[in-house]
Amino acid sequence: NTTESTVAVETLDDVPEHVLRGLPEDVRLFPSAVDKTRLGVWATKSILKGKKFGPFVGDKKKRSQV
Repeated sequence: NTTESTVAVETLDDVPEHVLRGLPEDVRLFPSAVDKTRLGVWATKSILKGKKFGPFVGDKKKRSQV
């Protein structure tokens, strides 16, 4: 007798449209390498240190809150 648990997997349909529109050209959302049930942020080419993109939409969190 086995019990199967259903784990919700995050998809692009779960991502708000404004987030998708705000992604830089060389950044994509794909399944996370850390947690297969979540999406991760992937660069399709190197991003130079200090590169900025935005605008940021959402609530800013301190490092200790995430």
